[in-house]
Amino acid sequence: MNGNDKLVEINFDGLVGPSHNYAGLSLGNIASSSHKGDTSYPRAAALQGLEKMQANRALGLAQGFFLPLPRPNDGLLQRLVVDETADAALTRAAWSASSMWTANAATVSPAPDTIDGKCHLTPANLITMLHRGQEWRDTAAQLKIAFADDRYFAVHDAVPDSFGDEGAANHMRFAESHGSAGVEVFVYGRTGGKFPARQHEQASRAVARLNRVDPQRAVFIEQNPAAIEAGAFHNDVVAVANEKVLFTHALAFADQSAAYDAIRARFPALEVVEVPADAVSLAEAIKTYLFNAQLLTLPDGIMALVVPEECRESAAVWSWLEGMLAGNGPIRKVIPVDVRQSMANGGGPACLRLRVVADPATVDQRFMLDDAKAETIARVVSEYWPETIQPSEVGNDELAERVRNTRGKLLEALDLTELG
Repeated sequence: MNGNDKLVEINFDGLVGPSHNYAGLSLGNIASSSHKGDTSYPRAAALQGLEKMQANRALGLAQGFFLPLPRPNDGLLQRLVVDETADAALTRAAWSASSMWTANAATVSPAPDTIDGKCHLTPANLITMLHRGQEWRDTAAQLKIAFADDRYFAVHDAVPDSFGDEGAANHMRFAESHGSAGVEVFVYGRTGGKFPARQHEQASRAVARLNRVDPQRAVFIEQNPAAIEAGAFHNDVVAVANEKVLFTHALAFADQSAAYDAIRARFPALEVVEVPADAVSLAEAIKTYLFNAQLLTLPDGIMALVVPEECRESAAVWSWLEGMLAGNGPIRKVIPVDVRQSMANGGGPACLRLRVVADPATVDQRFMLDDAKAETIARVVSEYWPETIQPSEVGNDELAERVRNTRGKLLEALDLTELG
């Protein structure tokens, strides 16, 4: 095995696919529902995401990417026998580009936390929603190529469909540094509210076992039902962690103080940055995706929070962030980014990325972003991605053929045609 000094956090962002549209398929995702039926801008969305990736690289961070999944999903349409009598939502599900939110792609347990000293990745089954539940096998196909070296990685199948698993969006990791042994926190929900609790406790426990997480390094915490009710469909909408820091809303967990105690029992160095509900309401936190942000350690050791531009446009959120920066807390920089197309479909900066602690040299280099690949991706997106998709176009045969051909152009350009 490589020494831990070679392990760094790599952010793998999902490239927004050419079928990006606003179908409003995600019950409980208020942003997604509120933009249902709007015109989408796939080209702009993909370029916004690529710009965010390049901005991370400019900060000196390792950056990878995943490619859009095959859409429309003809296999799903065939299995559901979709014809002119079928509910239109089934067609829209087969066109979904939601795999761009790679925080839901898998749960990643780095080598220092696992019993066998390998980095384990378990794709999320995402069974709560049809448009997401179709993803995991194609996601696993990419993971098995990107992390094919079994000296360092183990890629599993998803947990059985009996228990819903939503991936890294309900998983946090605490460590003194990314390459040191850490503590992994699995956050689950309980059913009963008007919106589904997508992460099942048994799924979280099964993922921890699949990933061979040392039991002494695993903590299981319940999400606050009030947060789910307010539209925090994943834990990363109300809390985000990085190294020793937990940045969280005061109403993120079912028992906030007990959650802190449970983490500290395994990781005494925990530093909590809590946003009070009377400063930023749950509704405002969810609207701006203040916590669906990337909390990053920069090469100089400074911790930075990458937030959507919507945070700067909220008086309450921006005032709190300015106050935080004026203090002496662990988060020393706030970086707004424009990901409006993703935001309108229900995901902030953190949704677009999966965090993998590994030696970048052990990853298939076709998935690691550099200037040449960024230029290639930008060229293909600018030339082939649809500029707009109207709701009435979803299901159109001509557009379907264009979307398929467009993805094929990207696979050819990146020498990844085995994903065709």
